[in-house]
Amino acid sequence: MKILLLADKEDPYLWDYYRPGHLDGIDLILSCGDLKANYLSFLVTMGRAPVFYVHGNHDLRYETNPPEGCDCIDDRLVEYKGLRILGLGGSAIYSRNAYQYTERQMKRRISRRWLDIKRHGGFDILLTHAPAAGWGDAQDYAHRGFECFNDLIDKQRPAYHVHGHVHMNYSHDAPRTLQHGDTTVINAWGKYILEI
Repeated sequence: MKILLLADKEDPYLWDYYRPGHLDGIDLILSCGDLKANYLSFLVTMGRAPVFYVHGNHDLRYETNPPEGCDCIDDRLVEYKGLRILGLGGSAIYSRNAYQYTERQMKRRISRRWLDIKRHGGFDILLTHAPAAGWGDAQDYAHRGFECFNDLIDKQRPAYHVHGHVHMNYSHDAPRTLQHGDTTVINAWGKYILEI
């Protein structure tokens, strides 16, 4: 399965300079948030793959203009062609806007999913906007990661944790991928192709 991962920055190759065939071979598109709704709607229209997304901390506009034809999987565990995906959007709270959470609030969101996780026998991909603390997050207050994601990853050992929020142009040495035990952590900033 070939999965297109997206976050935070619309890719000109897929939008401004789109040509037929650019999405050939893509089986699924996963968005980690902070992308224009029109961009996601365009991709689901032009490609032959479904688009699943979680909210980023700047996705307030989705309330009135959600991405058409796309599925929000925030606070849900979905299965697609045998692939189990748990969605937990938003970032750590720093300005009290929507889609920002305290550590305690995010822990509560995770605890509400335990029955789904158990019923599905775990999950393969953790799709979030924010990273886990210490695994691709940044030093500034707004881009810190969640400790409770580490607990979730350590207990469930998904194959992948896909996040956004930390733009790779913030630092020349920002890693695209990291290995957190059995879990490959991927920063989906811009676009990234994952083949499973």
